[in-house]
Parts: sequence; structure tokens; C-alpha cells
Amino acid sequence: MPTSPTPPRHVRVAVPVPALESLTYRVPPEQPYPVVGARVLVPLGSRVLTGIVVELPDGPPEGGTGHEGESRDDAPARPAPAVAGNEIKPVIDLLDSEPFLPSEIVQLAAWTAEYYACGIGEAMAAAMPPRAWVESERYVRLTDIGRLRQADQRGARRDLLERLTDGRPRRVGQIASQGAGHATLLALAREGLVEITMPLTGSAAAFRTVRVATLTAQGHEIAALDSSNCAGARLGGRQREALALLAGAPDGLDTPVLAQHGIPSATLARLAGLGLVSFARRRLERDPFQTGASTASDNKPAMTLTLEQQAALERLRSIAGAGAYGAALLHGVTGSGKTELYLRLASEIRARGRSVLLLVPEIALTPAVAGQFRTAFGERVAIQHSGLADGERYDQWHRIRRGDVDVVVGTRSAVFAPLRGVGLIVVDEEHDGSYKQEESPRYNGRDLAVVRARQAGALVVLGSATPSLESYQNAVSGRYTLVALERRILDRPLAEVRVVDMREEYAAGGPDVILSRPLREALLTRLERAEQAIVLLNRRGFATAIFCRQCGATLECPNCSISLTVHRAARRARCHYCNYSLAVPKACAACGGAFLEQTGFGTERVEAEVIEACPGARVTRLDRDTIRRRGAMARALAAFARREIDVLVGTQMIAKGHDFPFVTLVGVVSADIGLGLADFRASERTFQLLTQVAGRAGRGDLPGEALIQTIHPGHYSILHACRQDYRTFFSEELSFRQAMRYPPAISLVNVIVKGRSSQQAMQDAGGLVEALRRGGAPYRVLGPAPAPLARLKGEHRAQFFIKGTNRGAMRRALLAVLDARPELKRRTIVDVDPMSVL
Repeated sequence: MPTSPTPPRHVRVAVPVPALESLTYRVPPEQPYPVVGARVLVPLGSRVLTGIVVELPDGPPEGGTGHEGESRDDAPARPAPAVAGNEIKPVIDLLDSEPFLPSEIVQLAAWTAEYYACGIGEAMAAAMPPRAWVESERYVRLTDIGRLRQADQRGARRDLLERLTDGRPRRVGQIASQGAGHATLLALAREGLVEITMPLTGSAAAFRTVRVATLTAQGHEIAALDSSNCAGARLGGRQREALALLAGAPDGLDTPVLAQHGIPSATLARLAGLGLVSFARRRLERDPFQTGASTASDNKPAMTLTLEQQAALERLRSIAGAGAYGAALLHGVTGSGKTELYLRLASEIRARGRSVLLLVPEIALTPAVAGQFRTAFGERVAIQHSGLADGERYDQWHRIRRGDVDVVVGTRSAVFAPLRGVGLIVVDEEHDGSYKQEESPRYNGRDLAVVRARQAGALVVLGSATPSLESYQNAVSGRYTLVALERRILDRPLAEVRVVDMREEYAAGGPDVILSRPLREALLTRLERAEQAIVLLNRRGFATAIFCRQCGATLECPNCSISLTVHRAARRARCHYCNYSLAVPKACAACGGAFLEQTGFGTERVEAEVIEACPGARVTRLDRDTIRRRGAMARALAAFARREIDVLVGTQMIAKGHDFPFVTLVGVVSADIGLGLADFRASERTFQLLTQVAGRAGRGDLPGEALIQTIHPGHYSILHACRQDYRTFFSEELSFRQAMRYPPAISLVNVIVKGRSSQQAMQDAGGLVEALRRGGAPYRVLGPAPAPLARLKGEHRAQFFIKGTNRGAMRRALLAVLDARPELKRRTIVDVDPMSVL
């Protein structure tokens, strides 16, 4: 009786390729049917890639639950199959028998792809740990038969074989691009003249292991007898010593440990040959807490909550106690004790059997916060951020996935941590622009935290002294619960803020004044008192431009439309966008003149000015140039906390989250540096930065002072920052946004089109704008125009905006016109809810 054919089995797979939706692949009958979240090896063009199974269109295998593959209303459109000719391509291999990514993380990544208009594989890649990918490209090499029959070939076949005569394998794509079509390659492969292979790189698991030696039963007998003879073979002193060491270690000893005791591998091999020792491999956990990525905070006595803190905690408890999704904005002035509330709330959530996720905006803030949580909750705490070594991140990720952890502290990517049973998500400094990713997928970690909390039925707490306008508007409108902390711990006063009008300083001291007279005097006073100071300038480098006084030419980056920044320590002029650099020239490249002038200044110049103004002071600079080496930032902050540094000079990375009780002075140089940017958030960012950095002063028993240098002392963002008056700033800024129709009054999508020339970029952007306007949908399109950064990394850029109140309609319309222009889609950046429009 004939057997019925096996019904087709298909899976939809997300592969890490930009702007590509999930693809349909066929599961061969000999392979098990994968589950959603498992990794599979699939062919894509001339490569083999790792993909994530995101849907089972044929339903679950017999006995499966099926819930993972259900379609969602907000999921991306149904993908096209990956075909070879008319046949759907097969899955090559299944890497996981269980979900590698939990189903809730797959759902979160799918939501990310849909909302931020990117390929689903890009979103899945953001959720994956390092070293989790296996991939390959097809290579072709000449066979012995091909070498013998090479002279018999003609035309393209002979040309191809001649290019392979050196015996080195070549990429199929490279050979095909040189004139040999894939059909020719395949024909030669069928005849055995060439061989096409697909070597894989990477492995399904990247755990670190160590070789372990253990006594066998016979080895235990010999060790117990202390015998020097075994089956006629005499044991040497090292061998007897090895047996004695292993006899005291029932679980065996790592061979590196034995080597430290003078037992070489040759001795162990001899014992293994005698049947006295066996070997195995043991997995080692790479723990960042042991390598200095985070340090436990000092044991401090339990803090007594203020009445205001206690009231805030009770309100947050009541929301968490409902066991359902809830969102709260914790608006607390700097130094009001928000972290203590996070700790207490986390303790209660853990006691209920649920887990906690805490996000911080900067890697620099991770060690201190992780240390506090590690002190409170022990080894059940993991950290996740890009500053860790790949191996550490990989092991930490797997600890989380196995359920060995119930508290995770990390930066924006930690929102995808495979944490089970999430009951609380905290987003500290929720206003910070670092939560927005600058590369695709351009997600906002804060907003994804809210989405994940909704999916998990958890409480999400957004904390800040200077909330984003979007979050505060959500609180005012009732979407979030507003919880306020208006006083510092122990009723310590906020720092006294003084504004220094730099127009008067320039009139008295000339245009090159960097540190005002009041700031110099205040620094010297703090040094006399053995107190500490922070000096902020949100711009790095020594000088911001080099120009020729003879012809007026400016030294610009050849790849980007921006002048090069001088870095004196490196003696280089560098582009901060593409990293192009050259030695600081001594003559003008345009006219040959030797009259080159350096203008503007950054943190490197400020550091030099502070050292000159404060002889004998211990001064350290903290910016991207000084923290390139791993752990440099943590070491500098730790030294400052130990009072080994008197003055810390830096960019915005020193302005938030840090708690140094002996800092009594904060100086802000060029406080208005961001107000001149062509960005609707310029005033908001200025207010937030000044308020946050002023909050670093006076956090201990000593009163604090902040000096703000500006040429715009009457600007409302500076005035309200000096008064620490968020509500008035919010009201005034919101009126401006509503009048100009900017977020949060409406939704915004920023679209940048890249081209080989400015004309091409403008023409392509204009075509997209024209197609969008023909759609007649409820949105408005502004532009196109040259982008503020008109050329970046050699590509010209044009920009337009889509404004409206229906994000879904805006995204669908944009994706529709891009799908109609696939050659243009690859050159278009889509940024939904942009934090910057530069």
C-alpha cells in the first residue's frame, strides 16, 4: 500500500540582513520541526546565515502548543519565501532543540521591527548575545580533474578555471562579479571541474571551558595505598604528588591549577595512560564582577526613608500590587533618593517571585548601580552592556536565560535580556538621549521598556529629575502615574546656581577667555578647603577648527561636511563622525601659508586651563578620548570617589547619576553650546544637562554651588535650569512645541536619503516626498532639503520629515513608497520618534 506523501513543513525565519522581512524556508523531512525562537542555519544567496524562527505557518508539530506561531495584528506583513528557481529553499541545520530566544523576546523584537520600520532580522540581532551566530559564504576551488581538463575548455569556462589555477579558494560572489555567471559555475561543479564549498565560521555555543583531571577508581586505590608501583610501572615523585592533590579534590582539578603546583601536562598524560586519571571539560563562567566591571558599594547602614520617600514607595507598591501592567513617572529632584526606592521596590518584587530589570543610560553608571544591587541581592544580579568583553556578555546572557538571575542591570540593549517572569522594569534617567540607538534598529530603550512591561503585566518606573516632555505629558494626561520627590535626602538644599555673563568676561579679558574670573576663584577656594569640583563642557578636543589667516580656508574632513577637531595630546586633527584624521598641519593646503589659527575649544583645552589656573591640583579629564581602554572610566570615577582627584573635567557623561559627597562646585563652560543647533530639542537638552550637572554639587553634608557660563543668560532654558524649575520650563517648552507642531504634540518620522551627489540625494528624496503626498493620508510632509550634516562618510544626504498623529499610517505610507523603490530603500534611513534631527 503506497504511503501518503509527507505534508510540507515551513518556517518563517528572520535573518540579520538590513531592511529584509522574514523569509519562508522548507524543513526537510529528516529534520525535526523547530520551535519559535530556535536558531537555524539557512541559505541566503551565496551565504549561509544563522536565523531565528519567528513563525510556524504550517502550525506546530503534533503535540505542540501552537501559541508561539499565532499571528499578531501589529506583526510585519507576510514574508516572501526564499526560493531557488521555483522551489522554496530548505533549512540546512537546526542549532537549538529549544527556543534560544524566549517567545516574549521574539515578540518584543517583532514589535520593534514593525514600529521602527526596520528588518525583523535586525531587531532579532539586537536581542542576541555576541558569539551566537554561525555563518558562511560559498567558496569555489579548482579540482584535479579541472586542472587536467583546463586546456580543453573555451570562453568563460576557460577564463574561470585560469583564475583558479593558483589553488586558492575564491568567494563565489567574487568570481561571479568578474564575469563568470552562476550558471557557468554550477555547470563546472556538476562536471567535477570545480568544487563549491560552504565553510562555516562560529559555533552554536561559545562557552569557555577548561580541562579537568579527576582520579579514576584505580587512581583512588593507588593514592590510598600510597604505592609507588602500578602494574609494574614505578611512579615518580611528580606523579605521586599529582595523585595526592587529586585525591583531595573529589570534583577534580583544572589542569592550569595543577600546572601552578608544578604538575605538567606530560605527567598527567602518563597517569592517564596508566588508567589512574581521566579528563573532562568543565564550563567556566566569565564573571564581570570579578574582573572589575562592577564593584560592590560600601556596606552602608540601612537608610531611613523620609516621609516623602515613604509616600512615594507606598504609591508604587499599590500599582505593583495589582499584578498587572502599570506605568509610573518618578519625578525626583537630584539627590532625592530615587535609587533607594528602586532597591526597596525590587526587593518586594523579588519576594513575590518575579524578576527585576533596571536600565541606566550610560555604561559609566552601571558599576555603581550594579554594585548596590549586588550588595543587596548577591549573585542573583547580572549586568548587560557593550562595555563588557564578548565572553562576559555571552556568559551573563546565558545565566539570565537559564534562570540563575532575577535582577539585571544594563544599558538600552538590556531591554531584550531573556529574563523570566519580569515584574518590575526601572528606567533611570529616562530622559537621556543615550536610550535611543543611532543605528538600525533605531529603537528607544525607554519606550521598549514600557512595551515589555505591558506584555509582561509588570510595573515600569521611569525616573528622572528632568523628565522628557513626552513622559511628563503622558503623566499629566493620566497615561502614567505621576510620583514626585521634591526634596533632597535630609532636606539638603539644592546647589546655589550663579550665572556668569560671558559677554562681560570677553569685554574685560578678550575673546579667548575660557574660565571666567568667578569660576577660577571658586576652583581655588575649593582646593584650599580640600573639596572637589566638576567642570563640564559638552565638546571634546583641544580646538574645534583650524583656519588659514591668509586665505580663510578651513581644514575640513574629506568625507563629512564638518571641520576637523584638533586633539593636542595625539597631535592629530580628527573627524568625530568618520574618524578620519591627519597630523596637525604646519601650512595651509590651499595656499601654502604658514599662518594657521586654531579656534574654538573642547575638554582638552579646558583641562589645560584648569591646570594652569590651579597649580598643584590633581586634574583628570573624562571624555571619549580618555576612556578608549576598557575599564578606564570606572577607574577614573573610582579614583575621584576616593578623593585622589581634585577636579574632574568632562563631557555630559559626568553630568548625571553620580554621587560624590565632597563635590561642592560644578562649573559649566559654554552652557549655551547646544542652543544654536538646528534641532527642536535643543532647549530641552540644554535644560536637562544644566539641571543634572548642577545636581552633582552639594550631595553630602557640605553646601554646593554651580557656576554657569553663558552668552545667553536670559534664555528660558538657562533661567529655569538655574532655578531648578521643571514645571515652568515644561509649560513654556510645550507651548513652543504645540505652536510648531513638534513632539509630543504630534508624531515625527525623520527620513534621510543618501546619494553619490547632493543632486542625486535631493532628487531621490523629492521622488519619495511626491509619492507620499499623492497618498492623501492624514499626515504632513516637510521637505526635502539638504540635511544639516549634508555629507557624512562620503555620502551626500537629503532630509524630509513626516508629521502626524497616526504613527501607523505614517509608517505604512513610507514603507509602501520605499517598497516601490527597492534600490532606494537601501540608501534611506528611517528614524521613528527621533531624538535628534541633525
